[in-house]
Amino acid sequence: MKIVFVSNYINHHQIPFCRAMKNAVGPEGEFVFIQTEKMEDERVALGWDAGSSPDFVFCSYTDDAAHEKALDHIMHADAALIGWVTDMSLVMPRLRAGLLTIRISERLYKNSKLLAINPRGLIAKYKEHTAFRKGPAYLLCAGAYTASDYGIFNAYPDKMFKWGYFPEKKDYGGGFLPDMKSAPGEEVRILWAGRFIDWKHAENALYVAGKLSEEKISFRMDIIGTGELEGELKQIATEKRLMDSVSFLGSMPPEKVREYMEKADIFISTSDRNEGWGAVINEAMNSACCVVVPAEAGAVPYMVKNGNNGFVFRSDDTDELVADVIQAARYPEIRRTYGMNAYDTICYTWNAEEAASRLFKLIDLLMNAWWIEEGECGKPSKSVPDPINVPWTDGPCSVETVRDESVVTDNALKQYESE
Repeated sequence: MKIVFVSNYINHHQIPFCRAMKNAVGPEGEFVFIQTEKMEDERVALGWDAGSSPDFVFCSYTDDAAHEKALDHIMHADAALIGWVTDMSLVMPRLRAGLLTIRISERLYKNSKLLAINPRGLIAKYKEHTAFRKGPAYLLCAGAYTASDYGIFNAYPDKMFKWGYFPEKKDYGGGFLPDMKSAPGEEVRILWAGRFIDWKHAENALYVAGKLSEEKISFRMDIIGTGELEGELKQIATEKRLMDSVSFLGSMPPEKVREYMEKADIFISTSDRNEGWGAVINEAMNSACCVVVPAEAGAVPYMVKNGNNGFVFRSDDTDELVADVIQAARYPEIRRTYGMNAYDTICYTWNAEEAASRLFKLIDLLMNAWWIEEGECGKPSKSVPDPINVPWTDGPCSVETVRDESVVTDNALKQYESE
């Protein structure tokens, strides 16, 4: 089987999945990642650049010949995974030919769903998505709010599955990782990591630090990142006299961030609904941090069960954010239990190897649903597909349904109840 993955560029969040996908197709198959543009300097500075490209990466943007070769890869694949792509000349020929195509998308309307009522935008979405709703075109929802957005223009009816981002999974084994955290009675270590931009709301982490100081809780907060609001954030910390307990560590490579996560007791994310997924949450959970995360981040309703493997708060409710952090800081047994449950969530379900294994099986199911002969590549031999029954009830490639955004958020905020 030949599978191609088309997206803007390869980065450290995608490489683990791509390597796992290459392993899934095996030596008799082929996996190709087609990179359609050069990575922005800002992303490179943040450590997103994968360095030397893996052998499965092909760049389509270098010249016309490369573009034509990329299109040839796409048209002759058994299945094409289409991520964020601005060059639709690489995508539309396959869709129009009725070949198995699986789109991968975060939510579309991060700022406001009012954008969806723009007639010009709706026409564009119809041409790119809804027009192919009766063919072998499917959607992997990289975030719990994606289906709601695509449901606005009735794309991919009953053809959507849960998905996400899958950074490197580390298997620490035994009790080693909990031993890296602070012991009861020791200073609590708290971590925030991200870009200093408005919708990441790093100022809310400083608000938490101020409240912890008022409560006389012994803590150390490390803030990793850089960006346009850095000066403003440091000024806030200085004015609130937090510099003795808060450290601004600047930007650092992803592997260095993971070292801080391994020692952190609590990881805070303060993003609003602009956070399509939030791969840093995966990494913090894999590092057995007790995560305190916003319901509006796309990853949270999929991966975090409030009161089991983390705390979930509404992004505009700073009082709830503070209350959750204080509870985690005061009760080491809670934060350790939540942290290890979070670690298990990544190790057993939300990781690249599991995602690739499931997706490979899903592609096989989809091919058998549309084609009479297994593995035949070309125009579908059935006008109506056979029903798809996936074997997973949760996690990557489980069935996703269109639900109102408020319902998804409210469900994420509900306290977890074990069966």
